[in-house]
Amino acid sequence: MKIHTLSGYIQHIYLVEDTSGILLLDGCSRADVDEVCRYITQTLGRPLSHLKLITVTHMHPDHAGGAMLLRQRSGAQVASHPKASQWYRGVMGRIAHSIDILLTWYVAGRIGKPRKPVWYNPVLAPDILLKGKQRLPGFADWQVLYTPGHTDHDLSLVHTPTQQAYIADVLVQVKGELVPPYPLCHPNQYRQTLNMLANSQIDTFFCAHVPPTKKDDIDFAHVVENAPRKPKNHWHSSKNRIKKKLFGLTKEH
Repeated sequence: MKIHTLSGYIQHIYLVEDTSGILLLDGCSRADVDEVCRYITQTLGRPLSHLKLITVTHMHPDHAGGAMLLRQRSGAQVASHPKASQWYRGVMGRIAHSIDILLTWYVAGRIGKPRKPVWYNPVLAPDILLKGKQRLPGFADWQVLYTPGHTDHDLSLVHTPTQQAYIADVLVQVKGELVPPYPLCHPNQYRQTLNMLANSQIDTFFCAHVPPTKKDDIDFAHVVENAPRKPKNHWHSSKNRIKKKLFGLTKEH
């Protein structure tokens, strides 16, 4: 087993070479699809058909945006949590999807990347549904962990023989410090996720926005202690701004 790290549009991309074929640990963004295809065919010298499985850890643009297009090009299967396809459901979901697209461009601008097409269908159509503790189909050395908090359907993936895990956005980095992600939709579940990872046998964590980090270098207790107690997402942020504005007007009058 070999893990290849690619520099994606706004995140790290991890391709796994195994005896069973190639596994993409997350669906990346639409802007990354050509680069993933080039890496497989040119750098690895393998046909796209060797890409067998694409996991989608959650539905945000840099984790799900390229999955269906890559499936179309390679014939690979797409796997996700059962709740993933419902994340952007309804009118409010479509608004959230649009906001997440804008946030992707915002992050890209902050790191000096040009604006690229990143829109994708907000309704995922996975071939395989994944739940915690099961093994990845075709890649039996990889175990699925259900790690909600950032969303209600986050998945992480553990290579059990080496105890290396891809945890997507469970941790991000701000000014050199590991912190909870934004949004954080389910803070109580997030704390449970952190405690589970802290008490696991995992040796090394791979994240979408943080370099590979040894477990001993992560102060899980500090992250748990400083994690928000209430949800932090687009809707709660907007409501809080409105409340502050209205409260300020009330005080003035």
